[in-house]
Amino acid sequence: MGGLVLGVALALWVNVRMRLPQREGTLSLPGLQAEVSVRYDRWGVPHVRAANEADLYRALGYVHAQDRWFQMEMLRRLARGELAEVLGPKLLPTDRLFRTLTVRQWADTQAQRLNPTDPSTLALQAYLDGVNHFVTTGPLPLEFQLLGLPRRPFAAADTLSVAGYLAYSFANALRTEPVFTQIRDQLGPAYLSVIEPLAAPPARMAPNVPLPALTELAQLGLDAADAAGLPLLEGSNAWAISGARSRSGRPMLAGDPHIGFAVPSVWYEAGLEAPGFTLHGHFAALIPMALLGHNAQFGWSLTMFQNDDMDLIAEQTSPDHPGQVRHHGAWVAWRERQENIAVKGQESVALTLRHGPHGPIVNDALPAHALPASTPIALWWTLLESDNPLLRAFYQLNRADTLDKARQAASQIHAPGLNIVWANAGGDIAYWSAARLPIRPAGVNPHFVLDGSRPEADKLGWLPFSANPQQENPSGGLIVSANQAPMAPVPGYYAPPDRARWLTQALADPDVRWDSAGLQRLQLAHTWDTASDIAAALRTALGDPDALPAGEQRLLALLARWDGRHGVNDVAPTLHHQWLYEVLRAAMSDELGPAGFDLLLRTRNIESIALRLVLDPASPWWDRRDTPQVQETRSAIVQYAWRAAGAHLRRTFGDDPATWRWGRAHTLTHVHPLGRQAPLDRVFNVGPLEVAGGREVPHQHSFQIGSAPWRVTSGPSTRRVIDWGDLTQTLGSTPVGQSGAWGDTHYADQAAAFAQGRGRSMGTGPWPATTPPVHELRLQP
Repeated sequence: MGGLVLGVALALWVNVRMRLPQREGTLSLPGLQAEVSVRYDRWGVPHVRAANEADLYRALGYVHAQDRWFQMEMLRRLARGELAEVLGPKLLPTDRLFRTLTVRQWADTQAQRLNPTDPSTLALQAYLDGVNHFVTTGPLPLEFQLLGLPRRPFAAADTLSVAGYLAYSFANALRTEPVFTQIRDQLGPAYLSVIEPLAAPPARMAPNVPLPALTELAQLGLDAADAAGLPLLEGSNAWAISGARSRSGRPMLAGDPHIGFAVPSVWYEAGLEAPGFTLHGHFAALIPMALLGHNAQFGWSLTMFQNDDMDLIAEQTSPDHPGQVRHHGAWVAWRERQENIAVKGQESVALTLRHGPHGPIVNDALPAHALPASTPIALWWTLLESDNPLLRAFYQLNRADTLDKARQAASQIHAPGLNIVWANAGGDIAYWSAARLPIRPAGVNPHFVLDGSRPEADKLGWLPFSANPQQENPSGGLIVSANQAPMAPVPGYYAPPDRARWLTQALADPDVRWDSAGLQRLQLAHTWDTASDIAAALRTALGDPDALPAGEQRLLALLARWDGRHGVNDVAPTLHHQWLYEVLRAAMSDELGPAGFDLLLRTRNIESIALRLVLDPASPWWDRRDTPQVQETRSAIVQYAWRAAGAHLRRTFGDDPATWRWGRAHTLTHVHPLGRQAPLDRVFNVGPLEVAGGREVPHQHSFQIGSAPWRVTSGPSTRRVIDWGDLTQTLGSTPVGQSGAWGDTHYADQAAAFAQGRGRSMGTGPWPATTPPVHELRLQP
């Protein structure tokens, strides 16, 4: 029996080893013009050196596919609505959503329009050739074997579909406008007073908005990527300082884009070198241009602009002519087409997709009974209304060593909205809010569902890029971008100003000259002023602390001393976040219902909403609608929530508050697409890991507001610090590991260090002659 077990274990080990990336030796790669060297460092990061750009991108595609083929396949299928074909009917709602958003149709059209002689198109084709050579000849990943996935080459339309998914994942309107419209139409303006951007909404409501179904649609949008185990892009920090503020006397750049955690992580790190071109970049699956990058001359990071580039529009239908909607005073027929969604283990599902004058009709994302045909809801989306030459923009940004070149590259990004924070060794720093901004009619508030039969749903054109928020070499020598609202008013779903304000105050200290270690400490700061402000307001609303039992008085005193820190050994944040959730649930869930309340908790505005609610004892939210005989007060709700929070924490962690440590309550698990079901979670997932940080702190490890314990869902997808005065101190990090191949040395070799906030040295250009690579792979024609 022991021999049988040993034999099975050996066979499994051999099976896994056969599927790991090859990082040494010599391989043939058709299409190369000359030999390409791929040197791997100790973390499995490839540094590709080629004699020309075509060879460079072909080799990048090959090594990227070696490490991340399954990730590429899953992202393609998610964006193009093809997951149910391999994961079964539970992914059918996700496929319906993305088919309805017409991402695949947009990508197919844009692929046909690519200029075959443009350098970005040539780079894409060479990259895909390299990817497809591995797809054709390489060993199948373990996940392909488990799911029975076929080999299928990738095309330009797949790359553009992934770009469309990235644009979707940045957009908050589809996930936010339904609940804001529900508050306005069902509860009234008084309830909107806690939502600052919506304090003065338009009085007129769009006709017959089916709010429960729209809420279901919004929930589907939130759950789609989670169901597939693929990350959404959430927030970010980035800042640049001039040489006047650095110890080296040269500009510095720091950035940590906040993205949903997953295995593998979103970025693939690689160094590129060809004559006249050197870059150390971070690449998304199937996209050959670095979305983050730097070299010895320049670099940039990204944050999410958070501009509102989606509008939900209620169309008025004709009672006499089915399939027609009111537009500019006339009845206009929508276009229809049929698609079939393949579903594993059952017959394919037919889907009718409709497109009206304002965009695709999102009714088709839900079963027929969810949104009545008499109330079609259209989605206007910048992505679908513009050429959006994203690949060309980033191809140019990868080479933009001057302000003029970087500005020109940024101007070509239409969707998603991105803040590009850029610096160069020559002394320049800048940022551009890169997006194509629509001109809406005066007085229109796009945070609500609009009436398609009226001019409020129209777009009057586009603002010129020069009107976008931007700064170039500001006099203060400091640029900070942390998803805050820009100074110029642009409709959007912005983060509270806490992070931006805190970082700006720290970086502007006239007595400090910054180095890489100092900027890395700022990235790991986890003090949150708004949290301590909310806690103070809750203590005031609670009433006389002497009326509490002695043990609860000690807990309240702990909160009184709390400055908003979220360290792994702190108890105060655990108590605060549970108490705050109980307050919000008691005050707001009865008005909104479970689905609407869940959506509100997921909005970017929720912390600001919470603070305004707690500070307003006269808010109508305090009266519970499910107790008509009693007019509840703020004090009564806060006291009830205090008792409920304590009871929950004692049930969950024990009676001793010393055990309510933040690190115990707040953990990070990197989830693989197949790790959402037992027992595969124990095989493919990485974690749980105790982590500091929290929501809206610089060291952001965000979580869904709810009852403890909290699973960290998003945070820094990398932490980079570059000092152009001392490139030896360039720092980076990766949340899990470079490789997506289970069983590989680099599958999760950086996870523990990342959770503890430790970085590593990161390359900036040609491989140093004094540093031998750990492995070298030679690719030959």
